[in-house]
Amino acid sequence: NPADAVDPPRHRYKEMKALSPEEAVRFLEAAKEDRLFGLYVLAVSRGLRQGELLGLKWSDIHFTEGTVQIRRTLAWVDGGFQFLDPKTPKSRRTVVLSAIALSALKKHRAAQAAERLILGEAWADPELVFTTTIGTPLGKSVLIRRSFKPILRKAELPDIRFHDLRHTCASLLLAAGENMKVVQELLGHSRFSTTADTYAHTLP
Repeated sequence: NPADAVDPPRHRYKEMKALSPEEAVRFLEAAKEDRLFGLYVLAVSRGLRQGELLGLKWSDIHFTEGTVQIRRTLAWVDGGFQFLDPKTPKSRRTVVLSAIALSALKKHRAAQAAERLILGEAWADPELVFTTTIGTPLGKSVLIRRSFKPILRKAELPDIRFHDLRHTCASLLLAAGENMKVVQELLGHSRFSTTADTYAHTLP
């Protein structure tokens, strides 16, 4: 096989930039006045992916049990928003919410109800948890440009990617002594090796 003589390209991993515990607190403090505060709490405390967050519906959140079910992801496909299956079968999961996440989601639900009351029937999608100010699906670029980056600047933090909030969640949990298998299940990684290879360097 002539291809045997070829050196295949190496997979290049993007540098992981996780916030420290102090930086994570500063980030959430700066995000408190943002209408998407609940989204950021979920990202930092539970490590949900951006598409998973934007695809959440109120029927996925069970306030009595304190859980959220990850059933879909929101993506921009062929010029429009589409709900797609999660990244892997393991990504379809039930996540136990932290106390701060539950509180933030309850406040978000009340604030969204007030917004819907003002717009009435003009509100686009009453099922979506995180939307624009008129109830339409929230695009990733809009979220980054109008909300996420301004919060980083307000908190005087490094210019990280939204995905680094997921890394922050895992790093903080492992540093606090959480079992790596538990972190794997929380993040929805299909293989334990993915979690171990990504985060082993964060452990002593």
